[in-house]
Amino acid sequence: MITQKAKYALRALAALAQADPGEPVMISDIAVQQNIPKKFLEQILLDLKHQGIVASRRGKQGGYLLLKPADEITFGEILRIIDGPIAPLPCLSITAYRKCEDCDGEQNCEIRHVFAKVADATRKVLFSTTIADAVVAPQGAEVARLLA
Repeated sequence: MITQKAKYALRALAALAQADPGEPVMISDIAVQQNIPKKFLEQILLDLKHQGIVASRRGKQGGYLLLKPADEITFGEILRIIDGPIAPLPCLSITAYRKCEDCDGEQNCEIRHVFAKVADATRKVLFSTTIADAVVAPQGAEVARLLA
């Protein structure tokens, strides 16, 4: 399950992707449009700024804009930035591998074998689906295409 912070981050990026290219969007506008608490959104956008996903501009015409094109920002990338590892078990994590505390051996672990398939399928969808896909595709169409 993803956190509320990750959902807000994805929604904020979708709002920025729908804005006119090169035109910054004010935090207050995103917060209202996406129903995100403004203070929480400020923190999220700052995290995304530090990771090179968005940029900010100061001043009267200021706000936030995508630093990378929406078709180059994947759901998986954002979830890793906001929530950390995506794997359902620590022994399946690509970025934060840890042996499970009660592990008798990964090769013989029935649970790991099943969840390895889940992790692979999840990564396939998350790292091949971009913010642009989410904005332009009819709801569920992109996921259905990837799972076909």
